[in-house]
Amino acid sequence: MGQILLILLLQLIYVPVLTLRTIMLVKGRTIIAGVLGTVETLIYIFALGIVFRDLTTAGMIVYALGFGLGILIGGFVERKLAIGYNMIQVHTQDFPAELIQVIRDNGFGVTHYQGQGRDGIRYRLDVLAARTRMKVLRNLVEEYEPKAFLVAFDSVDFKGGYMLKGLKRSQ
Repeated sequence: MGQILLILLLQLIYVPVLTLRTIMLVKGRTIIAGVLGTVETLIYIFALGIVFRDLTTAGMIVYALGFGLGILIGGFVERKLAIGYNMIQVHTQDFPAELIQVIRDNGFGVTHYQGQGRDGIRYRLDVLAARTRMKVLRNLVEEYEPKAFLVAFDSVDFKGGYMLKGLKRSQ
C-alpha cells in the first residue's frame, strides 16, 4: 500500500513539474525549463522504476490516475502563476472613449483603431496586459462595454511601447 501511495504522490508532483517546464520553454525561459526538465526526469524514472519493480494492475492504474490528477493540479498552478503577457483585442460598436480612459487610468497601455465591419464602423482596442492582470481588464471592459467582444493572444515577445517603459520603471 505504501508503494501505491508513493506512486500517486510522485505523479502528483511529476505532472505539474512537466506542465511548468513546458510553459517555461514556450515562454523562452530555457534555463528554468532545463532545471525543471531534470527534476521531471528524475521523478519519472523513479516512479516508473517502482511500477516496473512490482508490476501490478493497481500500480499501473494508480500511475495513470496520478497522471490525470497531476494534469488538473498542473493546470491550476499554471493559472495561479499566470506567467507572461496577453494581447487583448476589445471590439466595440461605438467609440469607447470612457473605457479607453479607464483602461489607461488603471495602468494599461491601449491603442485604438477604427475599422469597417459587416454592419458599419467598428472600433478595436489593443491592450497588452500581464496575465496576472487579465481579470482586472476583463472587469473594466465588462463594466464599461458589456457588449464588447474580447479576444486574447499569448504574447511571447515584444519590444518598445508603453508596456516596456512601465516594466523598466518598476524594476
